[in-house]
Amino acid sequence: MRSTSNPAFRNLPKGGFGGGYAGFQSQPQASMPGYGGYQAPPTTGDRPMTVDDVVTKTAMTVGLAMITGIITGVAVQTGTISPFPPMIIGLIVGLVLSLIIIFKQLPNPAMVLTYSAAEGVFLGAITGVFNAQISGIALQAVIGTALVFVTMLVVYKTGAVRVTPKLTKWIIGATVGAAGLMLVNLLLSLFGVNMGIRDGSPMAIIFSIVVIGIAAFNFLLDFDMADQMIRGGMPSKWAWYAAFGLMTTLVWLYLEILRLLYYLQSE
Repeated sequence: MRSTSNPAFRNLPKGGFGGGYAGFQSQPQASMPGYGGYQAPPTTGDRPMTVDDVVTKTAMTVGLAMITGIITGVAVQTGTISPFPPMIIGLIVGLVLSLIIIFKQLPNPAMVLTYSAAEGVFLGAITGVFNAQISGIALQAVIGTALVFVTMLVVYKTGAVRVTPKLTKWIIGATVGAAGLMLVNLLLSLFGVNMGIRDGSPMAIIFSIVVIGIAAFNFLLDFDMADQMIRGGMPSKWAWYAAFGLMTTLVWLYLEILRLLYYLQSE
C-alpha cells in the first residue's frame, strides 16, 4: 500500500477476500504493492468491505459528532455550561481513544463512535465560544468543511488529481512540516515568543489557508487508502477504521476553517 500522512491508515493488515470490488475510483486501477501479495484466507466469516460500508460508517461517525457538537455548542453559547470542562474532557477522551485505535488497529464500532462523540463535544465547546463572539461562524465552518470534503471527493473520483507516489510524498512532507511548525510555535508561545502564525495577522491568515490546503489534500490520501482497503478485499468491519481515519482529517480541517473565519471576521 502507498504511504499516508494519516496515522490511522499506516501499516494496515492486508485483506483476506481478494480484490474485484469497486472502490471510490470510477476506473479500474492497476494492481499495487499489497494487492497481489499474500492474501490470508477468510477466518472471521465477514464479507468483503464495500464503498457503501465506508459511506455508511462515515456518515454515522460524522452524524454523531455533529449531534454531540450541536448540543454542547448550544449549551456553551447559552451559558448553561462552561466551555472548558467539555473542551478538556472531549480532547482527552478523543486523544486517548484515537491513540488506542491507531496503535492497536482496532476497527471497533463502539470505540470509533465514542471517539466521534468525544470529538463532537470538544469541537462543540470551541465552536460555542467562537459563535458567541461572531454569530453564524459555526454554520459557515460546517458548510466550508463540507464543501472542501465533497470537492476533494469529486477530484479523487474523477481522477482530476492522481494519487501518485510523488504526490503522496509531497503531501506527507507538507503535513509533517506544518505540524512541526505549529508545535514549535506552541512551545515558543509558552516563553512569550510570537512567531506570527496564530495571532490573526496577515501572516497567520496565509498560514491558515496553507494548512487548510494541506488538510484538503490529505483527503486524497485518505480516499486512496480506503480505496485500497476495498480493492484489497478487507473484511467489512474495517469500514469503521476507514471512517475513523476520515473523521480525524475532518476534525483537523474544521478547526482550521473555524480559525480562518475567526481571523477574517474579528478584525
